[in-house]
Parts: sequence; C-alpha cells; structure tokens
Amino acid sequence: MKTICYIFLIVIFSICLIYFSGNLNDNKVLAASSNSASDLQLMARAINGEARGESYEGQVAVGAVIMNRVKHSDFPNTIAGVIYQPGAFTAVSDGQINVPIDSSSTVVKAAQDALNGWDPTGGCIFYFNPNTATSSWIWSKTIVKTIGKHHFCK
Repeated sequence: MKTICYIFLIVIFSICLIYFSGNLNDNKVLAASSNSASDLQLMARAINGEARGESYEGQVAVGAVIMNRVKHSDFPNTIAGVIYQPGAFTAVSDGQINVPIDSSSTVVKAAQDALNGWDPTGGCIFYFNPNTATSSWIWSKTIVKTIGKHHFCK
C-alpha cells in the first residue's frame, strides 16, 4: 500500500510540474494573486511616493500599473521585483519608498483596491507626470488616460 501511495504522489507531482512549467503566464497570475501584508505595505509606500496628493482614483491607478506590470511578461513577476526594478520608480531612487505608512492611510486602502483588481487605467503598464518627466522615451508611449497629473500609457 505504501508503494502505491508513493507512486500516486509522484504521478500527481509530475502532472503538476508539467502543467505549471508549460503555462508560464498562468504562473505569473498565480504570483500576482499571492500577496502578503508586506506587499500591501510596499505598494502603499510606492503609491505614497509616486502619487501623494493625487485623487484616490489616481492613487489606485498607480497601484494598478504596478499590478499590471507584475502580470506582464516584460516585467518581474512580484510586486517587490516591479517596484525595485532599476529606474522604474522615482520613489525608489529618491528614498521615498522608505517612508513608513500608517495602516489607516488612504494609500494603504488604494493599494488594497489595486491588489483586489480595481484598475482605473484599463491595463496600462506605464505612467508619467508630463510636468516633471525627464525621459523623452516615455513620450513615445500611447497615452490611454489622464488621471490627475499623470498620463497612463500602454
């Protein structure tokens, strides 16, 4: 009986391994859906640094861009990987990402809404403030929507 159980487990493990290795996009969705309290806090700090002073919808939109990148094959598949990708967010390069956020802050709620799937951008993976953007590259992206001071692009 023990041998049959081991064989059964090996077969199940093999099927899972084959299934998940052949479905990399599904793996990215699984990675995107397994968020922790530290992901929530990190996203809230990123939103605070990037969209403090924006409307609530604008704050959620920045969080949605992070989540859209997690799910997109051109970006890392974790929230931390996306946020800490070199040059991706001003809040990281200028240290604002390190400012602790009170759990009752609206940016925490905005981060939670983005984690829960609210996407006011319609799937955008880039955004920028046209008044402060220094890279000419970002202007080559198609602007889909403007929320507050940010243009959201695909």
